[in-house]
Amino acid sequence: MKIVATDGHTLNPGDNPWDPVAGLGELKVYPRCDPKEVVNLAAEAEILIINKTKIPAGTLEKLGRLRFITMAATGFDCVDVAAAGALGVPVSNIPVYGTDSVSQYALALLLELCHRVGLHDQAVKAGEWTGNPDWSFWKTPLIELRGKVMGIVGFGRIGRRTGELAHALGMEVLAHDPHPGREPGYQPFGWASLEEVFAKADAVSLHSPQTEENAGFVKADLLGRMKPTAFLINTARGGLVNEADLARALDQGRLAGAAVDVVSSEPISPDNPLLKAKNILITPHLAWATREARERLMATIAENIRAFQAGRPINLVNQAYLKPRS
Repeated sequence: MKIVATDGHTLNPGDNPWDPVAGLGELKVYPRCDPKEVVNLAAEAEILIINKTKIPAGTLEKLGRLRFITMAATGFDCVDVAAAGALGVPVSNIPVYGTDSVSQYALALLLELCHRVGLHDQAVKAGEWTGNPDWSFWKTPLIELRGKVMGIVGFGRIGRRTGELAHALGMEVLAHDPHPGREPGYQPFGWASLEEVFAKADAVSLHSPQTEENAGFVKADLLGRMKPTAFLINTARGGLVNEADLARALDQGRLAGAAVDVVSSEPISPDNPLLKAKNILITPHLAWATREARERLMATIAENIRAFQAGRPINLVNQAYLKPRS
C-alpha cells in the first residue's frame, strides 16, 4: 500500500527513524506541506499520515485512492472526520503518547512563572550578581506552591497526570471536566464548575481538546474571575483562549502571568497580541516533543496502520460517521 506522510519533519527531525512505518508499505515522507499542494502530494496515497495538515471535505473528495488516515497526534480537528466517515475513510488518532511529557512541561511552565529561572540566569551572566552588594537578590516575586490551588480544565490523561504532579508539590487540585470520570486517590481534590476553577485557583492549567463548542471559551468573563496573583497555563490548544482578552488582562495587571505553548495560529503570527503582552512566556508548541514521546508516537502510528491493514482499525475517532467505502 502507498503511504504518504505530509508533514513529517517535527516527528522525525533526524533522531526518530520512520522504520516502524516503512516496513508496512511504500512510504513517502514530505517534511512539510504547503496547503495548496496537499492534493498533489497525497494523490496516490492509500494511507495518509498527518499532524497539522488540514484535510477538509473538499480535499477528501479529491483523494480517490485514500482508504485510511492516521493522525500523528492526539488532536484531529484538522480533519473533517464526518466527511471522511461518509466517504468510508476511517480516521485514527494517537490517544496516548505524550501524557508524561506534556504534564511535565505544564509544571515546568508553572515553576518558571514562580521562580523565573531563565531571567535570573541572564541577570547573573550580565554581571548583576558580580556587582551586587548582597550575596542574594531576586528580580521577581518568588512563589512557593505548597498549599496553593491548581485548577485543571480538562481532566483526561494529561490533566490527571498534571494533577498528580501538582499534588506532589503540595497543591490542592480543583478540576473541571464535562465528563468527570473517577475521582483520583489523593486529597485535597475537588470537582468544580468552570467559574469556580477560575475564581479559586492560584494557577489554571488547560488540558481540554478544542471543539466548535469551546473555541475561545477563556475570555474576559472567566479571566475576570481570576485572582490578580494567579497564573494561566495552556499546553492544550491555542484556540481555547481569546488571545486579545488574555493580553488585555495581563497588560492591566488583572492576573500575575501566563505561559502558553500553543497559540491560535501556528507558527505564531507577528500581530498576535500575546507577543507584546506583559508577564507572559510563549514557547513554540514543544511540550509534546521529547524524543521518548515521539518514539511512542511513531510506534503507535505503525500499530494503527497494521490494525487497519488487518481489517480491525483501532483508535478510531470517526466510528459514528463511518460508512462502507464504495
